[in-house]
Order: sequence, then C-alpha cells, then structure tokens
Amino acid sequence: MILSSSSVRTSRRQTSWVDGLIVAIVVLSAVCRPRTATAQDDASSQPNIIFILCDDLGWGDLGVLHQNDRDTDKKFSTPNIDAMAAGGAQLRNHYCPAPVCAPSRASLLLGQHQGNAAIRDNQFDKALPDAPTVASVLKAAGYKTAIIGKYGLQGDARYAMKSDGTDPDSWPAYPTKRGFDDFFGYVRHVDGHVHYPADRWELGNSESHRSPKELWHNEKEISSDLAGCYTTDLFTAYAKHWIGTHQANSRQPFFLYLAYDTPHAALQVPSAAYPAGFGAEQGVQWIGRPGRMINTASLPIDSYRHPETTGNGWSDVEERFVTMVRRIDNGIGDLLQTLKDFGIDENTLIVFSSDNGPHHEAYLASSQYEPTSFESYGPFDGTKRDTWEGGIRVPTLAHWPAKIPAGTVDESPSQFHDWMATFADAAGVPAPATCDGVSLLPTVTAAGDRVPSTVYVEYSQNGRTKAYEDFEPRKRDQKRGQMQVVHVDGYKGVRVDIQSHDDDFQIYDLRNDPKELNDLAGTSDEFRRLQQRMKDRVTGLHHKNESAPRPYDDVPVAAVAVSNTRRGAVMLHGQVKDLSYVPGTAGTRPMSTTLDSYDAFPDSLPGGSNTVQFRGHLNVPRDGDYTFALRTDHPSVLRLHDLILIDDATKTSATLKLEQGHHPIRVSLVCPTGDPDWTLMWSVDGEAMSTVPGEAIVVGESDADR
Repeated sequence: MILSSSSVRTSRRQTSWVDGLIVAIVVLSAVCRPRTATAQDDASSQPNIIFILCDDLGWGDLGVLHQNDRDTDKKFSTPNIDAMAAGGAQLRNHYCPAPVCAPSRASLLLGQHQGNAAIRDNQFDKALPDAPTVASVLKAAGYKTAIIGKYGLQGDARYAMKSDGTDPDSWPAYPTKRGFDDFFGYVRHVDGHVHYPADRWELGNSESHRSPKELWHNEKEISSDLAGCYTTDLFTAYAKHWIGTHQANSRQPFFLYLAYDTPHAALQVPSAAYPAGFGAEQGVQWIGRPGRMINTASLPIDSYRHPETTGNGWSDVEERFVTMVRRIDNGIGDLLQTLKDFGIDENTLIVFSSDNGPHHEAYLASSQYEPTSFESYGPFDGTKRDTWEGGIRVPTLAHWPAKIPAGTVDESPSQFHDWMATFADAAGVPAPATCDGVSLLPTVTAAGDRVPSTVYVEYSQNGRTKAYEDFEPRKRDQKRGQMQVVHVDGYKGVRVDIQSHDDDFQIYDLRNDPKELNDLAGTSDEFRRLQQRMKDRVTGLHHKNESAPRPYDDVPVAAVAVSNTRRGAVMLHGQVKDLSYVPGTAGTRPMSTTLDSYDAFPDSLPGGSNTVQFRGHLNVPRDGDYTFALRTDHPSVLRLHDLILIDDATKTSATLKLEQGHHPIRVSLVCPTGDPDWTLMWSVDGEAMSTVPGEAIVVGESDADR
C-alpha cells in the first residue's frame, strides 16, 4: 500500500476481503509536548540522568526493602541507599528482562524486552546491535554521555588480551560505537568477575579469578596504572571526577551509566575504610597518578571489613558480602552529596537498580557463599537464573528532587526497557519506534496513571533451582530449562522447563501471593480463559532468534478480535527535529485531527509535520508463513503486535507465522519532505511478493491496542 492521497483512493477500488473495513492514517509527533526547537535549545530544562546498575544485588539486599524489617540479629543496613529511597520513589514491582547479566544489560540499552532483543540467554560478550541505544537517543537530545564500569556487549575476541592485538577498533560494538562519548571500565564480561584489575588475588578458585584483568579508558588500556584500586571505589571516584569536569566546562546535560561490577562474583573487599565525608572534596577522590589513581588505592588488597560485619560470629564470606554492599552504599551517598556540592542535585534524575536476582558464589578456593545468609531474595522464592520472583524482581529506586515527591512508592509493574522511554520523556524527545517501553514518569512523579508496561521474560538455562529451605518444596531442585514469564490482566504467568507452547502457565496473583504459593491456573472458567490469553499474548511478544531456539518458535502469532470498526481516518500530527532514529509514540499525547474518510487524507503532512505512524489491524486471509517487506525512501520501522519486523537500519524484511484474522500493525516513518509514501508487500507460504490491498487494514478496538 502506498500511503498518499491518490494511492489510498486507488486502494479503495481493489477487491475488498472484508466488508466495512477502515484505513487509518496516523501522522505523529512522538513527543509529550509540542516541540519546534532543537534539543540543545531546551538544555536548561533537561535533567541530568544517572543510571546506576549493580551486579547481582538482590531485592532483599536493601535495608528499605527488606533488611530493616527482618526479625533477626543477622542483618545489615544500607543507610545512604535508604536515604535516597526516602527522598524519591521506590519501584517495588520492577523487573529485569532475564535473570542473568548479558540479556538484562542489552535490553536496558536497546529499550527492548527479550522477545525482540538480539542478545539472549547466556550470550556474554555478544555484539550489541547497531541500533538506537539509551545513550544514542539522549545524545541526539543534546546530552553528553558516558559509561563507567562493566560493559560485556562488545562482540568478537571474547577473551583476547591486549597482547593478542586487541584494541577498541577490533570490537564492533565498543561503547563509543553505541552512543557513548566516554568509556571507562571493563569491556569483557569475564573481567568483571574480579574487582582489583591490576593485582593478583591468590585466594581465587581458578587462574582466571587470580590473574589481573584489562580495564579501558576509551582507546587506552590502563590496568597497569591501577595498583591497589578496588573497582567500586574506582568507578565511584571516576564518576565524581567525570561529573565535576563536565560541570566545569559545559552547561550541557549529561547521561551517565554507572555499572558497578559488585557484589557479583569474587567476594573481594576493599583494602581500607571509606574516606571520611562525602562530596566533591571528600569521600573517594580521583587523583589520576599511575600507581595512585584514587585515594583508596593501597596494599595489601582485599583486607578490610566494614565494622558492621565484625564481632557477630559471621562467616568470612558473610563478612565479605556485606562489606561489598556497604561499599556500594557509601558510593551512593558520596555521589548524592557530590551532586549537591555542584548544585545540580535538584534537576538530576538518578535510577538505582540491579541486573538480576542474588548470586550464590564467592570464587574463593576455600569457601562458598549462599544468599540464604541474609535472605537476599527478600520475601520471594528464587535467585539468579530463576524466573521466580526472587530471580527477576530487582531493587529499584528513582530520585529527582525537582519532580519526584519524597516517599513515593510505585507499585505498578515495570521493566528495564521502560527506562529508554522514561529518559527520552524526561529529555523532551520521543523514544525510538524500536523501543518496547513506556515512560514511567507519571507514576514515579505521582502525577497520575500511565500506559501499562509490558512485562515479559524469557530465558533458558540447563541448571536447577537451589534447594533452600526458605523456598516452597516444589520449587527446590527444580529443572529450569526453557522459562517464560508474562504479565496479563494483573496476573503473572510463568512456565519452567517448557516442552511446547501447549504447556500451561502457572498463574499467580502477586499482589496477594508474592511468594507464588497458590497457582490459580485451571481453578475457574475465568482463569482458564486467562490461560488462553497468556498463551496468545506471548505469541505476539516472542520473535524467533536462531541463536536462542525456543520450543515455541514456530507457533503462529494469534489473531486478535477487533470491534467497533468505522469508516474514517485519524491524523495525529506534529514535528520532530534533529533525531538520528525513527521515533515511536508509546505513552505520548500528540495533537489529533479526525477525517471523515481516507479520501480526505492530504497529499502532504499538515503543519510542517515530518513524522508519521500508521496504525491499524492487518487482516490476513489464512494461516501461513508471511514474509513482509516495506518499500519507502524514508527511514522506517514496521511492527506487528509487539514484534519488530522491519527496521531499515538493520533488517528490511521478515518472515513469521500468522493465524488467520486481524493483527495490530504500526509503521513509523520520518518524512522530511512531508510526503508519507510507503508500500507494504507480503508473500504467503512462498508465493510471489505482492502489494497489500488497502482494504486489508481496519481500525477498531481490541485488547492488543495500547
């Protein structure tokens, strides 16, 4: 279909498949408010944004979420993180995309859930696709961007060391090639297993965990300068230094992704107490002198215990773990005070979270750690690599004094891919059409309701759940296999060790049963209908990926019921400038105009509009394998249901199985000339490609609409 006024009229004369079908043309400004100036013009109102990601920190590892309420002497505190929570918002139902680091970090940066993201399961060090990232979106909005800490999405040469000729140019997805202006940290996943990059650790349980690692600053490998540097301190100190340097030289807003590599993996502790005081002139400090890069660099390494951990009869690994968490807590307090010292705390949005549930490892040759010591999984069952709540519900806080009321508690479910949309909303630009998320600002700022989030998890792992006595007996020593989670109509559906799409979901009411003890599946006609809705829903969320095969890969995408159709068209219009990506519209409120028929659709976009989205429901004539192609001279994205079928930056056609009936479709275009022409082509079961008739598109109401 060619979407111009003449071609739409032509499509009406083609043979109709269904009577009374409607074509909708949508011309969008995908922004939350009218915007005619460039992003740089609005810099004064844009907040600085800091996303802090911990590694394997459990929901129960925060005082404010769990530790403070435990009725036991064996607990610990996180006073600075608690203060951050008190001054902002707790997101008590926030989920990682998968219960392990690589897919979680990829989904965060791409703004995509695991049904669309290219990095899944345990695909550590796989290249992050060359697609819009949180960093590139904010860079397009006028931000300075930096990543400090753990990356692990660089692609190629997984464990090659510098002596093998490795340099940033050899990694196709190095952070500075994915929207970040500056990078300081670990490139490879495995390097983040230890926390003294320059120093040998003889207590490690393998040579990999005893030997030094590479740490990079943009194009230079600098580990030889980092003797005695503990990464939690190192990353905090460099973050403070980077913020201070930026503030001294620019009024440009900044985005900082601070990715701690703790308390994951090796339970290594600092070599000295945290320096007295917090802030720009106190706390940890960047010195920048080789051999003395930060003020806590000292020997012997791995030698300090936080006073809260000693004299309690705790084991060595318990003292180590809590010391690591308390060090992160110190870093958070230090950063918050630094922002105050620079006078930018009021208009800085800080998010604190973790990539998955708690780990059960120490990498010590002499002992092992278990998260049962402090109930790091909180009131839930499950740990890292599980899709029970303890593995996927992550501790998450948001702090923005200018916008987020102190003491806010957001109970609405949300997930990592929502942060791209949220940050774009805060920066005053649309999220990309490839983003699966919605802005969380309405609820975290207590401004009102928002578009519901999509919560979806898929993950495959051949191990078994832990047999902890804290866990419900049926969840102990349970085979994981292929796992899947979806939220539908306020309920969680979860499947483990999936053999086929016919396997039923277990269904839980998490509001009243957070430990997932009462499976509601099959208990009434209502839940039998919900079972089918869950099975149908996931067909429109999961995009087949050859690198991560699933037992439900070849199930047709379920059609949706469409009602209340009417002739006419809707135009939502506005203007977007200075973007390097195709914008989407999730969670926005653009201006609208209603047309009486598609004959009334203009030859050009109104009011200087340059961004178009076409929405409707595509009516397919039979079950089959459908191949789609989009012909247009404009940057474009085609989505069917929640699936990203075509993004002309990375793929120009796609094939999937569809069930006969109606399927939600969205085509987003950037049209600087104001002419929104495009043609949708398809073939069925290998037939020759043909143009889709205009009458194959309807507009109406369905549960699949947002």
